[in-house]
Amino acid sequence: MTVPSPTEAAEPAEPAAPAAPAPRRTFGLAAATALVMGNIIGGGIFALPATVAPYGTVSLLAFLVLSVGAVLLALLFGKLARRSPVTGGLYVYPRDAFGEFAGFLSAWSYWTMCWVSIAALAVAVVGYVDVLIPLHGNHALQALVALAALWLPAAANFAGTRWVGTVQVVSTILKFVPLLLLATVGLFFVDADNFGPFNASGQSVSGALAASAALLLYSFLGVESAAVSAGEVRDPERTVGRASVLGTLASALVYVLGTIAVFGLVPHDRLVDSGAPFADAVNAITGSGWGGTAIALVAVASITGCLNGWILMAAQMPYAAARDGLFPAPFARLGKGGVPGFGVWACAVLGTLLIGLNYTAGPDTTFRVLVLITTFTGCVPYLLSAAAQLYWLARGTRDRVRPAGLARDLTVAVLSFGFSFWLIAGAGYAAVYQGVLFLFAGIPVYVWLRGRKDTAEAAA
Repeated sequence: MTVPSPTEAAEPAEPAAPAAPAPRRTFGLAAATALVMGNIIGGGIFALPATVAPYGTVSLLAFLVLSVGAVLLALLFGKLARRSPVTGGLYVYPRDAFGEFAGFLSAWSYWTMCWVSIAALAVAVVGYVDVLIPLHGNHALQALVALAALWLPAAANFAGTRWVGTVQVVSTILKFVPLLLLATVGLFFVDADNFGPFNASGQSVSGALAASAALLLYSFLGVESAAVSAGEVRDPERTVGRASVLGTLASALVYVLGTIAVFGLVPHDRLVDSGAPFADAVNAITGSGWGGTAIALVAVASITGCLNGWILMAAQMPYAAARDGLFPAPFARLGKGGVPGFGVWACAVLGTLLIGLNYTAGPDTTFRVLVLITTFTGCVPYLLSAAAQLYWLARGTRDRVRPAGLARDLTVAVLSFGFSFWLIAGAGYAAVYQGVLFLFAGIPVYVWLRGRKDTAEAAA
């Protein structure tokens, strides 16, 4: 049974909302860890080495910095989940600390990031399917592939959280094992001459570090997955923190070692222009051309599993807000399998619209602009959650802060806040400007829903 939020517990006399099936706690440690890993390791890992290669091996240092920051966020969410072990996570924490408006902004921002990212991931599948089955640039076929990549994981979500967990574990194994093999076996074939210069950008080292980190920001979104789905996790007070840290460390290991292997297997001048760097790395080891096919299969499994998890995240956040009357009521309905069915439908339909826009408009479309702001919209809830932890620590009440761990918790919270702030700044002026506009576009929704809620409470 879902643990009631502090808001719900503080108002027992309020008329109860229509009863909804309680979320089923079907995620154990393995499934929760796979959810974190599956959402972090999506399709981006297969293109990242080539994307950051123009900056030189300084980008490996950026990976390490981001890995440390992601682990800090995982520790933060584990601490916050002990206090509020309920579905919604990054919405619940700011709401409890700062009130409903902060909670709504966090939920709205995160939900926006989710459904835009879902569309982007579905489109990313097309390039790898094209390696397996040539699509010959046919936009209609490409759109159908992207839509299939979107709706098949959505169907798994409609089947219930048990199916989501199963798909997540299987898909994570399918992508994690081959990538880890390349990241380990590939290190034995590394040629130091292939790495190229430490700083190939012509900028200062600090400038190159910041620029390459800005490109890598999106790769670590998903560290919060277990916290968002805490209502479906067994023993969430312990499991959420463990799953967040284990999933983040395993993902960081694959990222860093895999990128080092690719940098050392593919000459720098070739890597800069590579369209499939992991395939080129496998080809360098085997001396044959089957690497592209193998990596394409792994990539399709990776992105499908990532979509499976992100669709669940996109439904869980508005579900938690809707139960408090801060999102439209249909988002609060649970299906037979314990998944918020309307939330799944909503993100799948919005993703479908963006996919259609991508294949009917030119290259400079609204879709591409929205993809640029996903890092900003994803990091706003991180920042607010870190601020919420600082708030509880500042209050110093014994029921919310363990005195023995005050210094440790304060260090994690401060560093997580600073890291989130750095991520938002690294998104760039245009992304922050557009992201703020997109964030504030949700304010009329909040005003309408809050007004109706207050009217209903006054009438009651």
